[in-house]
Amino acid sequence: MDNVHDRIRKHYNQLTNQQKLVAKFVLDEPKQIALNPAKVIGSLTSTSETTVIRLCYALQYSGYSELQNEIRKHLLSPEKRENPVLKYHDLTEDAGHGEFAYTMGQDLVSIQEMMNSLDNQLLKRAVESILKAKKIIVVGFRSSYAPAHWLTFALNIVKGNATLYHGQVDDANHFISETTKDYLVIALSFPRYVQETILFAQAAKEKGAKILAISDDELSPIGPIADMLIKVNTPLPTTLKGMATMFSVLNALISGVAYADREKVQQRIRMYEETSRQFYPFVDQE
Repeated sequence: MDNVHDRIRKHYNQLTNQQKLVAKFVLDEPKQIALNPAKVIGSLTSTSETTVIRLCYALQYSGYSELQNEIRKHLLSPEKRENPVLKYHDLTEDAGHGEFAYTMGQDLVSIQEMMNSLDNQLLKRAVESILKAKKIIVVGFRSSYAPAHWLTFALNIVKGNATLYHGQVDDANHFISETTKDYLVIALSFPRYVQETILFAQAAKEKGAKILAISDDELSPIGPIADMLIKVNTPLPTTLKGMATMFSVLNALISGVAYADREKVQQRIRMYEETSRQFYPFVDQE
């Protein structure tokens, strides 16, 4: 069952402008939703109680109470009660770490926050889509290029059917014309969002492909196109500060694939190592 973030992402383009204001407020201020009735939310968003309730119906909730209860359960889950940022701040204030340790500590905090916010059911669905896909095309430019390249490399080790789309270097028409409903496109899109990523994903979706998006926000340009979206909260700028978090999420995804299909993955890794020895002159260490 979709959670409120998925529902807003999927229905966002069909909402009225007033409903979009409320939807954005739901994403940005979940505590306000948990604590206040629909009339107050209408006032806080400069809309109305009627708009709030109509948004709930548009998102396929039975009413405001169902939306409110879902958000309350999410906020009260045990993993939400600790604030790793404050915890790390207290530790560094006392310990007096140097600048390098501090930077690495920030990475740890970001990864911890990401771990606490991850939807395990969503990750399982993403793993299943990877396992079922006949062909996987990975798309990512600018700050997303390095993680997209690594993800393609790792997928080809554990599964063997992934291709990295290089943009203008490749023939987009060929990729799209070959795409079917058995294809999966994994699109990485972070600020500043590259339009070519969005256009490629949209064209592939029209051909029937499933779209797994990895982005920083449900309402980013790739959000409404995606069948599934993994939200990665990266410190800004993503290119310089967000890579540790992003690679950690991608590593978790690859590990999920490897665990779900253990026997075949082990066979592929053995074959991969044997083939590697034939083509690459590795240094032998005594």
